[in-house]
Amino acid sequence: MKSLAPAEFSTETTYLNTAAYGLPPARGLAAVREATARWAAGRGSGLASDDASVETVRAGFARLLAGATPDDIGLGGTAAGLVGPVVDALAPGAEVLLADGEFSSVSMPFLHRGDLAIRFVPLEDLADRVRAETALVAVSVVQSANGRVTDLSRLRAATSAHGTRLLVDATQAAGWLPLRFADADYWICATYKWLMGARSVAFFAVGPEAAAALRPLSPGWYAAADRWAELYAPVALANSARRFDFSPDWLGILVAGAGLSLLEELTVEAVHAHDLDLADRFRAGLVERGYTPVPGRSAIVSVPGAAASAARLEQADIVVAARGGGLRFAFHLYNSAEDVDRALEVLGDTDA
Repeated sequence: MKSLAPAEFSTETTYLNTAAYGLPPARGLAAVREATARWAAGRGSGLASDDASVETVRAGFARLLAGATPDDIGLGGTAAGLVGPVVDALAPGAEVLLADGEFSSVSMPFLHRGDLAIRFVPLEDLADRVRAETALVAVSVVQSANGRVTDLSRLRAATSAHGTRLLVDATQAAGWLPLRFADADYWICATYKWLMGARSVAFFAVGPEAAAALRPLSPGWYAAADRWAELYAPVALANSARRFDFSPDWLGILVAGAGLSLLEELTVEAVHAHDLDLADRFRAGLVERGYTPVPGRSAIVSVPGAAASAARLEQADIVVAARGGGLRFAFHLYNSAEDVDRALEVLGDTDA
């Protein structure tokens, strides 16, 4: 198995850490170089001249989230920041259901509001623990700590049965796992991991019916109905998810657009198959060597208790993440079977 886009990447390491930070494609770096050259030459304002790129990125993410339209997509800088309107809309005392070990950008906005009833339950029990009193379930599609994948169809059925809203963080899923807009009420997603974008760009996807209960917490000029006409005389917010927009980082938008365009060319289905094939090969090799990875099929493979091997991997220029006493490996479109085999060779046997 070769990488899917060798011409777009030129790494100097065996990079298995997309779950922490994705690698930018060459087309994204080229776009940033061209834009900064215009900027330095005084030939680009970084405002209206690049505004079309924002709408291209908005539409690109809508196509990635099957069933969404560009009008359903708001733009911000961080996933946690975009959760704000959902947190604000909950009534005091409302019950929020979260998964044990959930990434803190999902849980902290709810925990620190201070007047909500928060319940943490095991991920595998999430659907069974939804009840009539549950106002909202918030969960990552793929868990950051260990790569476990949420059964969104089952969870969506449970929340629908109880009239409960569902918010999902797709940051560890979008880009390798096919996603459907109808599977949640609210979607948040940072672009700097599997979408190979920038840390300054994130998406908030919400349909008109779910959005009706929300209000932007601190709308700025970019959320206006006619942003360029209302710079000094604000009149109304956009009549779409664009009313949740934050002022964009135009350079970050260029990188995010490059990642989305590459994924669209390759197709998420092809990336999904590629990433899982590599992860499966790695899991099988781990078991042969006496390791016990977290079970399940995911592009993220977590190996509990393997942190002692971190220094050996680093010395061999193999980039992974240490999490909770274990190691986390992530396989994406720029990885190959050679990367898998090299990591396995350096890890060696557990009794070595």
